[in-house]
Amino acid sequence: MKKYAYIRVSSKDQNVARQVEAMQHIGLCSRQMFIDKQSGKDFNRKNYQKLIKIIRAGDELYIKSIDRLGRDYEEIIEQWRYLTRVKNIDLIVLDFPLLDTRKQVNGITGKFIADLVLQILSYVAQIERENIKQRQAEGIKIAKEKGIRFGRPKKKKPKDFDVIYNLWKEGKISLREASRRAGVSHHTFSSWADDLGVEFSFANKSNISKWEKR
Repeated sequence: MKKYAYIRVSSKDQNVARQVEAMQHIGLCSRQMFIDKQSGKDFNRKNYQKLIKIIRAGDELYIKSIDRLGRDYEEIIEQWRYLTRVKNIDLIVLDFPLLDTRKQVNGITGKFIADLVLQILSYVAQIERENIKQRQAEGIKIAKEKGIRFGRPKKKKPKDFDVIYNLWKEGKISLREASRRAGVSHHTFSSWADDLGVEFSFANKSNISKWEKR
Protein backbone atom coordinates (compact mmCIF):
# COMPACT_ATOMS: atom_id res chain seq x y z
CA MET A 1 0.00 0.00 0.00
CA LYS A 2 1.34 3.41 -1.01
CA LYS A 3 0.27 6.88 0.06
CA TYR A 4 -0.14 9.87 -2.24
CA ALA A 5 -1.34 13.44 -1.92
CA TYR A 6 -3.11 15.58 -4.48
CA ILE A 7 -2.66 19.34 -4.17
CA ARG A 8 -4.32 21.98 -6.34
CA VAL A 9 -4.59 25.74 -6.58
CA SER A 10 -6.54 27.58 -9.26
CA SER A 11 -3.72 29.61 -10.82
CA LYS A 12 0.06 29.71 -11.12
CA ASP A 13 0.45 32.70 -8.81
CA GLN A 14 -1.35 31.01 -5.90
CA ASN A 15 0.64 29.40 -3.09
CA VAL A 16 0.47 25.68 -2.31
CA ALA A 17 2.45 25.99 0.95
CA ARG A 18 -0.54 25.45 3.26
CA GLN A 19 -1.53 22.22 1.53
CA VAL A 20 2.06 20.98 1.32
CA GLU A 21 2.54 21.64 5.03
CA ALA A 22 -0.62 19.67 5.85
CA MET A 23 0.69 16.68 3.89
CA GLN A 24 4.09 16.88 5.54
CA HIS A 25 2.36 16.94 8.90
CA ILE A 26 0.91 13.46 8.25
CA GLY A 27 4.29 12.15 7.10
CA LEU A 28 4.18 12.53 3.32
CA CYS A 29 7.18 13.83 1.38
CA SER A 30 7.43 15.82 -1.84
CA ARG A 31 7.81 12.80 -4.13
CA GLN A 32 4.43 11.55 -2.91
CA MET A 33 2.71 14.83 -3.79
CA PHE A 34 1.12 15.63 -7.14
CA ILE A 35 0.55 19.34 -7.61
CA ASP A 36 -1.55 21.18 -10.21
CA LYS A 37 -1.86 24.92 -10.55
CA GLN A 38 -4.99 24.86 -12.63
CA SER A 39 -8.72 25.50 -12.48
CA GLY A 40 -10.89 22.77 -10.98
CA LYS A 41 -13.52 23.03 -13.71
CA ASP A 42 -12.67 19.51 -14.91
CA PHE A 43 -10.19 16.70 -14.28
CA ASN A 44 -8.10 17.18 -17.39
CA ARG A 45 -5.05 18.25 -15.37
CA LYS A 46 -1.51 17.13 -16.12
CA ASN A 47 -0.34 15.92 -12.72
CA TYR A 48 -3.73 14.62 -11.67
CA GLN A 49 -3.77 12.39 -14.75
CA LYS A 50 -0.23 11.20 -13.92
CA LEU A 51 -1.41 10.31 -10.42
CA ILE A 52 -4.39 8.34 -11.73
CA LYS A 53 -2.11 6.26 -13.94
CA ILE A 54 0.22 5.14 -11.15
CA ILE A 55 -2.15 4.76 -8.20
CA ARG A 56 -3.16 1.16 -7.49
CA ALA A 57 -5.85 -0.72 -5.60
CA GLY A 58 -5.35 -0.44 -1.85
CA ASP A 59 -3.36 2.82 -2.07
CA GLU A 60 -4.38 5.92 -0.13
CA LEU A 61 -4.94 9.35 -1.61
CA TYR A 62 -5.00 12.42 0.63
CA ILE A 63 -6.42 15.85 -0.21
CA LYS A 64 -6.62 18.88 2.07
CA SER A 65 -10.25 19.78 1.30
CA ILE A 66 -12.89 18.50 -1.10
CA ASP A 67 -12.72 21.60 -3.33
CA ARG A 68 -9.06 20.78 -4.09
CA LEU A 69 -10.31 17.74 -5.97
CA GLY A 70 -12.71 19.84 -8.04
CA ARG A 71 -15.28 22.60 -7.86
CA ASP A 72 -18.42 20.91 -9.25
CA TYR A 73 -20.01 18.42 -6.87
CA GLU A 74 -21.55 16.28 -9.61
CA GLU A 75 -18.14 15.83 -11.22
CA ILE A 76 -16.53 15.30 -7.80
CA ILE A 77 -19.02 12.51 -7.01
CA GLU A 78 -18.39 10.86 -10.38
CA GLN A 79 -14.61 11.03 -9.90
CA TRP A 80 -14.86 9.91 -6.27
CA ARG A 81 -16.77 6.80 -7.31
CA TYR A 82 -14.25 6.09 -10.05
CA LEU A 83 -11.37 6.30 -7.60
CA THR A 84 -13.03 4.27 -4.82
CA ARG A 85 -14.96 1.74 -6.91
CA VAL A 86 -12.96 1.28 -10.11
CA LYS A 87 -9.44 2.07 -8.91
CA ASN A 88 -10.38 0.68 -5.47
CA ILE A 89 -8.29 3.15 -3.48
CA ASP A 90 -8.99 4.90 -0.19
CA LEU A 91 -9.67 8.63 -0.22
CA ILE A 92 -9.04 10.82 2.80
CA VAL A 93 -10.08 14.49 3.05
CA LEU A 94 -8.09 16.04 5.89
CA ASP A 95 -10.48 18.94 6.58
CA PHE A 96 -13.57 16.69 6.56
CA PRO A 97 -13.13 13.53 8.68
CA LEU A 98 -16.39 12.00 7.44
CA LEU A 99 -14.86 11.85 3.97
CA ASP A 100 -12.48 9.04 4.86
CA THR A 101 -13.20 5.74 3.13
CA ARG A 102 -10.94 3.78 5.52
CA LYS A 103 -13.09 4.28 8.59
CA GLN A 104 -16.04 2.24 9.74
CA VAL A 105 -18.74 3.56 12.08
CA ASN A 106 -20.91 0.94 13.79
CA GLY A 107 -20.20 -1.53 11.01
CA ILE A 108 -21.00 0.94 8.22
CA THR A 109 -18.15 1.26 5.76
CA GLY A 110 -16.34 4.51 5.18
CA LYS A 111 -17.06 4.32 1.46
CA PHE A 112 -20.81 4.25 2.10
CA ILE A 113 -20.63 7.13 4.58
CA ALA A 114 -18.47 9.21 2.23
CA ASP A 115 -20.84 8.60 -0.69
CA LEU A 116 -23.79 9.66 1.45
CA VAL A 117 -22.01 12.81 2.66
CA LEU A 118 -21.08 13.76 -0.89
CA GLN A 119 -24.67 13.33 -2.04
CA ILE A 120 -25.83 15.65 0.77
CA LEU A 121 -23.16 18.22 -0.09
CA SER A 122 -24.14 18.05 -3.76
CA TYR A 123 -27.81 18.59 -2.85
CA VAL A 124 -26.98 21.56 -0.59
CA ALA A 125 -24.78 23.10 -3.31
CA GLN A 126 -27.57 22.71 -5.90
CA ILE A 127 -30.16 24.28 -3.59
CA GLU A 128 -27.80 27.18 -2.90
CA ARG A 129 -27.25 27.75 -6.64
CA GLU A 130 -31.02 27.78 -7.20
CA ASN A 131 -31.51 30.18 -4.27
CA ILE A 132 -28.86 32.52 -5.66
CA LYS A 133 -30.55 32.53 -9.08
CA GLN A 134 -33.93 33.17 -7.48
CA ARG A 135 -32.56 36.05 -5.37
CA GLN A 136 -30.91 37.53 -8.46
CA ALA A 137 -34.16 37.29 -10.45
CA GLU A 138 -36.15 38.87 -7.61
CA GLY A 139 -33.57 41.64 -7.26
CA ILE A 140 -33.66 42.40 -10.97
CA LYS A 141 -37.46 42.46 -10.97
CA ILE A 142 -37.58 44.89 -8.04
CA ALA A 143 -34.92 47.09 -9.62
CA LYS A 144 -36.82 47.22 -12.92
CA GLU A 145 -40.02 48.14 -11.09
CA LYS A 146 -38.09 51.03 -9.56
CA GLY A 147 -36.99 52.14 -13.00
CA ILE A 148 -33.37 51.03 -12.69
CA ARG A 149 -31.89 50.18 -16.07
CA PHE A 150 -29.32 47.45 -16.64
CA GLY A 151 -26.57 47.33 -19.20
CA ARG A 152 -25.01 50.20 -21.07
CA PRO A 153 -27.11 53.34 -21.36
CA LYS A 154 -28.47 53.92 -24.84
CA LYS A 155 -26.75 56.57 -26.88
CA LYS A 156 -28.78 59.66 -27.58
CA LYS A 157 -29.38 60.74 -31.13
CA PRO A 158 -27.65 63.98 -32.11
CA LYS A 159 -29.89 67.01 -32.52
CA ASP A 160 -29.32 67.04 -36.29
CA PHE A 161 -30.04 63.31 -36.73
CA ASP A 162 -33.10 63.96 -38.91
CA VAL A 163 -30.98 66.02 -41.28
CA ILE A 164 -28.27 63.34 -41.45
CA TYR A 165 -30.89 60.63 -41.85
CA ASN A 166 -32.60 62.39 -44.75
CA LEU A 167 -29.27 62.97 -46.52
CA TRP A 168 -28.47 59.27 -46.16
CA LYS A 169 -31.97 58.16 -47.18
CA GLU A 170 -31.78 60.29 -50.35
CA GLY A 171 -28.41 58.78 -51.18
CA LYS A 172 -26.54 62.05 -50.83
CA ILE A 173 -24.15 60.65 -48.23
CA SER A 174 -22.90 57.13 -47.57
CA LEU A 175 -23.64 55.02 -44.54
CA ARG A 176 -20.08 55.54 -43.39
CA GLU A 177 -20.41 59.30 -43.64
CA ALA A 178 -23.83 59.31 -41.98
CA SER A 179 -22.48 57.25 -39.08
CA ARG A 180 -19.46 59.53 -38.76
CA ARG A 181 -21.61 62.65 -38.65
CA ALA A 182 -23.89 61.06 -36.05
CA GLY A 183 -20.86 59.98 -34.04
CA VAL A 184 -21.92 56.33 -33.81
CA SER A 185 -21.18 52.95 -35.38
CA HIS A 186 -22.83 51.64 -38.55
CA HIS A 187 -24.93 49.27 -36.44
CA THR A 188 -26.23 52.02 -34.17
CA PHE A 189 -27.07 54.30 -37.09
CA SER A 190 -28.91 51.51 -38.92
CA SER A 191 -30.81 50.68 -35.71
CA TRP A 192 -31.92 54.29 -35.41
CA ALA A 193 -32.93 54.21 -39.06
CA ASP A 194 -34.97 51.05 -38.45
CA ASP A 195 -36.77 52.87 -35.65
CA LEU A 196 -37.97 55.28 -38.28
CA GLY A 197 -39.41 52.45 -40.35
CA VAL A 198 -36.52 51.97 -42.75
CA GLU A 199 -35.71 48.43 -43.81
CA PHE A 200 -31.93 48.28 -43.77
CA SER A 201 -29.47 45.60 -44.88
CA PHE A 202 -25.71 45.94 -45.13
CA ALA A 203 -25.76 43.55 -48.05
CA ASN A 204 -28.28 45.09 -50.43
CA LYS A 205 -29.01 48.68 -49.48
CA SER A 206 -29.05 50.57 -52.76
CA ASN A 207 -27.84 53.88 -51.39
CA ILE A 208 -24.50 52.60 -50.05
CA SER A 209 -21.79 54.32 -52.03
CA LYS A 210 -19.82 52.49 -54.69
CA TRP A 211 -16.69 52.90 -52.53
CA GLU A 212 -18.33 50.93 -49.70
CA LYS A 213 -19.37 48.14 -52.05
CA ARG A 214 -15.75 47.40 -52.99
